[in-house]
Amino acid sequence: MTTVETHVTGTVMKVTLNGPDRLNSLSPEVIDGLHAALDAAERDTSLRSIVITGVGKAFCVGMDIGFLGECFGDPPGVFVPFIRRFHGFLDRLEAFPLPSVAAVNGLARAGGFELLLACDFVVAADEARVGDTHSDFGIIPGAGASQRAPRKLGDQRARALLLTGRWLTGPEMVDWGLALASAPSAGLDDAVARLTDSLAGRSRTVTATIKHLLNAAPDLPLTEGLRLERELFTRFHEEVADADEGYRAYVEKREPVWGDPR
Repeated sequence: MTTVETHVTGTVMKVTLNGPDRLNSLSPEVIDGLHAALDAAERDTSLRSIVITGVGKAFCVGMDIGFLGECFGDPPGVFVPFIRRFHGFLDRLEAFPLPSVAAVNGLARAGGFELLLACDFVVAADEARVGDTHSDFGIIPGAGASQRAPRKLGDQRARALLLTGRWLTGPEMVDWGLALASAPSAGLDDAVARLTDSLAGRSRTVTATIKHLLNAAPDLPLTEGLRLERELFTRFHEEVADADEGYRAYVEKREPVWGDPR
């Protein structure tokens, strides 16, 4: 059975799916553990990013095969409620005020693919293999792949992944715009650390507000998106001291001291 483990180093919470014998597969208990990790991250105001990864040769292969049998035995009573719970977590992760990084250490498919699609950044091992694969097993995506993949990859590449069962390596993920960077497996942690280090000293309130604007952008006409940016810009300067602190710290040549997250 896969468990969810968390470890905080500096400003980074690492969330690890630990079930290498099950290829870090998903179950209701795993979703509960992932929610608990976000609960803890909300309480810890020192954090600036979350990294999600797996143990062993897989990142996450989707649903646990034993639990999947229960799902097919009772789709309305078990399968559909689980998918709703998984959707709830992915929606929460996508909207979460801290940036999330999927450190894709190996195999990711189906629900694992949908998990990385909901993260803000993806850094992959060169040797990773990532695909949707739902159609290989006679089922359609249920946790967001059909909607997030076109937004992240564009129409043709999303169709190639979802309709043909195509697999991508780490470098191909970068080429397709699915990952920010890839590195040999031995260098994956260092590549992730370079990204999280660049997020470490920033205002959590600023980061959360920018994430909100970026998440809203695909669903808004440009005029409405610009209106929202102006509205939040005005409110930010009325209610949050971080902008003034950032200016003063620059002028005084010191590190800024950000206020509590809002």
